[in-house]
Amino acid sequence: MEVIILGSGSPLPDPNRAGPATLVRTAGRDLLFDAGRGVLMRLVAAGSGPVQVERLLLTHLHSDHITDLNDLLTMNWTMSQAPRPLPVTGPPGTGELAERTLAMLAQDIGYRRAHHADLGWDPSAEVSEVTDGVVLDDGTVRIIAAPTEHAPVRPTVGYRIEAEGKAVVIGGDSIPCAGLDQLCDGADVYVQTVLRRSLIESFPVARLRDILAYHSSIEDAAATAKRCGVGTLVLTHLIPSPFPGTEKDWIAEAEAVFAGNVVLASDLLRIGA
Repeated sequence: MEVIILGSGSPLPDPNRAGPATLVRTAGRDLLFDAGRGVLMRLVAAGSGPVQVERLLLTHLHSDHITDLNDLLTMNWTMSQAPRPLPVTGPPGTGELAERTLAMLAQDIGYRRAHHADLGWDPSAEVSEVTDGVVLDDGTVRIIAAPTEHAPVRPTVGYRIEAEGKAVVIGGDSIPCAGLDQLCDGADVYVQTVLRRSLIESFPVARLRDILAYHSSIEDAAATAKRCGVGTLVLTHLIPSPFPGTEKDWIAEAEAVFAGNVVLASDLLRIGA
């Protein structure tokens, strides 16, 4: 299994970090987790594309994780040679999100169908909503969802992907919780949104400091990794983006808690499970 960080950024625009998105490649399949800003550009740079994505799995419906769902739906449609609904898995509310996104695209859909005679069908999504349990198990790949904690965003989920004798966890924006521990138990790779608490606390802006309550700090993620016996902890969706030259400081904060391998994400970073 291979994990490719497509976007390591946060809602704050960064010229070097796309929005949250992670690609898990296993058994010749491309599984996309979240669809943040610039996801298709990063997919193509990683050697994939909208038609190659077997399934999109959303951890939650915050705007920065779904910004480019419209792009993924549109390009999956226009680049396919026959009707191919985009499989989308996410928490309750995902079906409504897909319907509203397609409704927003109605004018564009009309324009493209009027221009291209061979595009005789509309884009669509095949949505499954989950909160807990097995999402997929076909004997080759097994994906498990569990509830996470990112209140007041409810519900939110994390995912565990098991294949080729390995396990990868996508934790989303959750703070430590029982569901996250369940997913992370013995995982080879654990990908977690983190903020650097000392930096956030130094900003005299209430709206920014508010995020401390519902994101894992570096120390939180490291403690989860330690408690669950994780092999590699990947710090991503970095809040705020590290200043050049301070990357080692982020890693050091995690290593003070967790003795395993710690990786600070950057766009298009590849991690073998």
